[in-house]
Amino acid sequence: MKDPKIYLAIDNCFGSKRWTEPGEWMDTIKDLGVYYVEASADTECDPLYMGDEYMKNWVEKVNTASEETGVKVSNLYSGHGTYATLGLAHTDAGVRKRFLNDWLKPMVAQAKLVNAGLGFFCHAFSDSVLQDAGRYAEFKENLINDLADLAAYAKSIDCGPVGVEQMYSPHQIPWTVDGAYEMMSEIYKRSKAPFYITIDVGHQSGQRKFPRLSRAEIAEAHSKWLSGDKLPALWLGTIKAFELFENAAEMTEDVLDSIETEMDTHEYMFAPNKDGDPYEWLEKLGAYSPIVHLQQTNGTSSGHQPFTKECNEKGIIKGEKVIEALKKAYTESDDPNMPEKCDEIMLTLEPFTGTADINRTALSKLRETVEYWRQFIPRDGMRLSEL
Repeated sequence: MKDPKIYLAIDNCFGSKRWTEPGEWMDTIKDLGVYYVEASADTECDPLYMGDEYMKNWVEKVNTASEETGVKVSNLYSGHGTYATLGLAHTDAGVRKRFLNDWLKPMVAQAKLVNAGLGFFCHAFSDSVLQDAGRYAEFKENLINDLADLAAYAKSIDCGPVGVEQMYSPHQIPWTVDGAYEMMSEIYKRSKAPFYITIDVGHQSGQRKFPRLSRAEIAEAHSKWLSGDKLPALWLGTIKAFELFENAAEMTEDVLDSIETEMDTHEYMFAPNKDGDPYEWLEKLGAYSPIVHLQQTNGTSSGHQPFTKECNEKGIIKGEKVIEALKKAYTESDDPNMPEKCDEIMLTLEPFTGTADINRTALSKLRETVEYWRQFIPRDGMRLSEL
């Protein structure tokens, strides 16, 4: 049974618009007691914004600062700039091609030059695509093909592990455990190259908003609707399903049949309840997650809170439970349909810093966060079985 090495890392997104030179954020991170960094594109290393010459100089600065500080870039990662777009699932084919060839592949090349891997999320399906099952299947197929192309490219230049982040709503896949498994296995099948996911322990805050209701639950909800309840949390999937529900004078068997048919046709709009549990993701797919993003959360939102005493009192993410869930993942038998299980996992802190936050206060919270996790990862590179 594989026994991966575990490291504590931190995303340098907290330094965005604050500590932007590699030497600056490496010194700051070293002072926190961390020696592995996930370098965010938002912290001044985005190839679309910066250009080739700047990125070449950035690599040189990173490698020089790494030698001076002992801090290593373990992974590059996409940021808010690309996350805010349709990106690799854009309705315009030219934009999709640009994202693949002018953003993702250059980032893979950059990662190779600093001896790192790459994680990212830069795609979303528009509502018009989600509403049309045929278009959804087409766009999903395009996405899988592009990611397989990327995986093969990363393998060809011997880049570190490459993978996509899991999300928590229907328009941003993968957002279910089964969907993530399907995506990884299909990309592996098409590319003959490993492709992984990043599990974020706060990205299970949305799945339970999108359940598949039973016929009885739909009928009960309709009674409330007729009595004047606006049902703000009701989820039926498509616009057509909602119209069938709202226009029905009574919830007959025929109307229920029509709503269920609509749900069956758009099953990708729903998530099982278990997928709203971060530990379910870690237990099932943690062995295929070379990066695990750590944020404190109360389970209802992905606020990227630090692991301070105050946040931990209300939070559901516990260090010992994360470690135990990962151990369980590695007890599962090897799957021939999946890439090889990870030899190393970067448990990567990803607390966000607000624009108006005071620097000293922000760093104090980060320091407390590191102290919390050093209880569970006292030395980088320890085997999972040792923790």
